[in-house]
Amino acid sequence: MLKLFIPLISLSCFFAMSYSYAQSFETLLDRCLIKTIKKTDKNKTLQQIEDFCEKKIVKEQLGSEELGAISERMIKEKKSAFDPYVITPHKMNYILPVTITDGINKAAYAGYSNWEEQLRDIETKFQLSIKVPLTTGSFLNNGDQLFFGFTLESWWQLYSHKISRPFRETNYQPEIFYFTPTSWHPFKTNTAMMIGFEHQSNGRSMLLSRSWNRVYANFLFEKNNLAVSFRTWYRIPEGSQATTVDIIGDDNPDINEYMGYFELSTVYKWNNKYEASMKLRESFAHHHGAIELGITFPLWGKLKGYAQYFNGYGESLIDYNHRQQRLGIGFALTDIL
Repeated sequence: MLKLFIPLISLSCFFAMSYSYAQSFETLLDRCLIKTIKKTDKNKTLQQIEDFCEKKIVKEQLGSEELGAISERMIKEKKSAFDPYVITPHKMNYILPVTITDGINKAAYAGYSNWEEQLRDIETKFQLSIKVPLTTGSFLNNGDQLFFGFTLESWWQLYSHKISRPFRETNYQPEIFYFTPTSWHPFKTNTAMMIGFEHQSNGRSMLLSRSWNRVYANFLFEKNNLAVSFRTWYRIPEGSQATTVDIIGDDNPDINEYMGYFELSTVYKWNNKYEASMKLRESFAHHHGAIELGITFPLWGKLKGYAQYFNGYGESLIDYNHRQQRLGIGFALTDIL
């Protein structure tokens, strides 16, 4: 994995330095502010002028007249992308102190630990996800950008005091991806595309190890407060031999049979307070699918409540071939949009 991942990081850094002269969002914003202040109504506040310029720049980059939820998030991210005191979220960040499943995956640990029978169906789940821009301005297309992202997702047996409350499973997902708006606007939507490489593993060894490497393409659509994502991928082969006690091979040779080759996601935001999301996967050849539903709602300040429901295969890597239902309630630190 490192042999493949390190060259990609080096290549990305080279691109970042090569295109460092490109116009940044901040440069474009400063130019627009100066130009607009000279011409605009003097009764307008500086904040109103700044909001106008931010939206004007993104509209020009998208080639669109109306901005949707993804575009609004882009504006916020570009304003703080290179602030050393700001960490930009990638996927959703949340903690669910209480989740309940209808069947914990004890079979995966049988014979490799002395606590599989002590695993409880109630546990804590959390996800932390960040991204770092590797370019400051337009790269190959107007409004595009290159990113490094990292996501950590963990399932914690917090309520299993008899076995010292271990982390049952943790998945690590570094990735490099390229984001670009497109000039295609069907039904007055805005569209964009992401292309990337990602590694995902659970950091375990031998027969408890699960991992895979993928290249993916993600097609994004937005219309007002609705966003739709269609993500498809190709798994990079790791050989035909499965890992055994004596041989290091493919940790999960049949993972495509359960995880499939695509993921469809939708997010809808209303009143700037509530956000509903749905994620679908399906392996049509083997009929192994999954659905994840989520909803966030205001609590106090920036903290939001979050409820999540999952049904199917592959909630985690160790559970890629294990079907279960899970319901959790907790807090969202960041929304999707």
